[in-house]
Parts: sequence; C-alpha cells; structure tokens
Amino acid sequence: MAEAIKINENTWRFEDDGVRFFLFCGKERAALVDTGMNTPEARKMAEQLTNLPLILINTHADRDHISGNAGFDEIYMSPAEEENYRESAGKGTILPVKEGDIIDLGDRPLRIIDNPGHTPGSIAILDEKYRVLIAGDSVQDGRIFMFGKYRNIETYIGSLKKLSKYNGTYDEIYAMHGTIPVKPDLVGKLIEGATLIANGMATGKKVNLFGNDVLLYQFPYAGFLCEDK
Repeated sequence: MAEAIKINENTWRFEDDGVRFFLFCGKERAALVDTGMNTPEARKMAEQLTNLPLILINTHADRDHISGNAGFDEIYMSPAEEENYRESAGKGTILPVKEGDIIDLGDRPLRIIDNPGHTPGSIAILDEKYRVLIAGDSVQDGRIFMFGKYRNIETYIGSLKKLSKYNGTYDEIYAMHGTIPVKPDLVGKLIEGATLIANGMATGKKVNLFGNDVLLYQFPYAGFLCEDK
C-alpha cells in the first residue's frame, strides 16, 4: 500500500514503490494526480484525507500511473493518450484536456500544459497558487524511459523547450520518480542531455531492462533509457 505524506495543509504525496502520485485540495473539490503502480485503493486513500468531491487527472497512462483508475468513472486526460490508456486496460470515460485548460479546485487553479514525447498525450500541470509544476515522467532526476512504443525524443525536446517558457511561474517541480522536489533548472539540463542523444553526441551503455536491451545515457542530473540501435 502506498504511504501518504503531507506536504502542506492542502497537498499530499503518495509513495508507491518507486513512483508517486499526489492529492491537491482546493476550497470546492480535490484532485488526485495519477493513481500509482500498486494502489487500486487510491481513491479510498484520498477520501480518508479529504471530504471534498474528488476528481482524477492523469499526467499520462503508463501502467505505473493508473493502478487506481478503476475507482473513477471519469478521468481528465489528454485525448492523445487514449490509445496508450486502453492498451493498459484503462477503464472509464476520458474527459479531454488540452493546452491552456484550467481545472479550478476552488481558489486553486491547475493549468494544463501539453507535454508529449515521453508518451503522445503526456501533460504537465501548473499549480498556479502554490507555484509548483507537476510534469509526469518528463522532468525528474531518475531514469526517463524513452524506448519502446509511443516514445519520441524529438517531440520530448520540443515539449521541454515549451516548458522552459514557464520559468518564473513556479518555484519547484514535483516529480513522479526520483527526488522530490527538484529545481526548475533541471528542465534546461534535460533539454541539453536529450539534444546530445538526439544528435548522436552522447554515449550510452547497454543494459537490459524488463527483458529489453536498451541504452542508458547517464548524465549527472538524470538518465535516459533509449532504443538500442
């Protein structure tokens, strides 16, 4: 079972065996952001922390982020992520979100930022009041999966460059893996590393991950797991 850890009076993180998800509470409703890898009871856990009406927003639909989605009939998600979601046996009705949409929890607006590359429908969420960015798996100091179906490193670089335009609107990043929080300057470092990989200017080490032979490009600030070509 995931461990719930209070961040502030209106925010919790859930640590779930190497991945995390979040609960944000406003004055009128609350939002789970993702539901973890091994937490089918994610909704019940959230409802033990708040009496507010609860919604679910998915940053993307990889299996380690949707384990508790079955507790919801409706899920806020980019429509570009639906194929990935259904292939992972995702249930429920998708409520589409796109760049610029605001999901207001009541004096707590969450701004949606399209953030494809790690997956086609990855999104970032800017918690404007608390000046926090949640960028799914795209911004972290762990190992970022960029191999297999749906991954596109050029699209990923473009998304990070767009995220960099939001510099100054947030003070820290809540990552789904690795260290929490991480600093905003990590975005620029990831752009640099991913660009080196895309231009063939970085050297990867062959590793086997879940039966896949991939290349690990390890930088001081994060790693990228890419196709072994």
